[in-house]
Amino acid sequence: MRSLTYATRRSMLALAQCRALVAQLCAAHASLQTRELLVVTSGDRIVDRPLAELGGKGLFVKEIEEALLERRADFAVHSIKDVPGELPRGLVIACVPLRADPRDVLVAPRHGELAALPAGARLGTSSLRRAVALRAHRPDLDVVPMRGNVDTRLRKVDAGECDAIVLARAGLVRLGLQGRATEVLSPDVSLPAVGQGALGVECREDDAEVRALLASIHDADTATCVAAERGVLVALQGDCKTPLAAHAERRGERLRLRAFAANPDGTAMRRGEREAAWPAREEDARALGLDLGAELRTAHA
Repeated sequence: MRSLTYATRRSMLALAQCRALVAQLCAAHASLQTRELLVVTSGDRIVDRPLAELGGKGLFVKEIEEALLERRADFAVHSIKDVPGELPRGLVIACVPLRADPRDVLVAPRHGELAALPAGARLGTSSLRRAVALRAHRPDLDVVPMRGNVDTRLRKVDAGECDAIVLARAGLVRLGLQGRATEVLSPDVSLPAVGQGALGVECREDDAEVRALLASIHDADTATCVAAERGVLVALQGDCKTPLAAHAERRGERLRLRAFAANPDGTAMRRGEREAAWPAREEDARALGLDLGAELRTAHA
């Protein structure tokens, strides 16, 4: 077995989730040797502007995918919510491990819960999706843009730059910081992003050896749910300028998929839902998502 190089961003969260997955992979393949390639992405370099101003989805994966295509790395671990709906030719998401909790959380050190925030309280987020959902639920709040890694945003709320921030619970758990959350938000309030809580391991499509190794930690149920969510993303041609959410879950032998989309300013919000028998293939789940996404797109036409 050859030594494999994996590519990752330098942020604390990226390193934590990537190294945890690599440890899981090495536990499944005792003879596996790995090396780490740290990559600075466009999203990491530009931190003084909201993500919505920087262009399409893929800001946190483009340079990593270039490392794969140039054979400087053999696989890469992404937060799959950062991955565009369509991949570059020659690359594939070969593994989707078991998903962590996909819900959003509130960090409000002085108030605790969303309902306890006073009118006019400043709530920081870098996500248009979260901004639109939270304004719909609490239109009296002042939702303000806030960039930075998890630790940076936590420092800002601690310093009083805002009264609360919203983060992904999965990220806090992976950093051992789940105790900082003061409320776990129901998906009825803040529907998760496409793929939130899930990782996607990307490699070259023609690398049979790596794909076989990654298959040992693939979780079929998670992959099916993520495929449905990413179908919505593709149908809506979603990017960082698109307030868009999609969340799928298994309920016995059924799949429930919920989604919403809106204009960047929060107007023209459309919600939709699908429920179907549990799909036999990821392609069937993706088709369900494509159908729901097309409905949301048509509703805005």
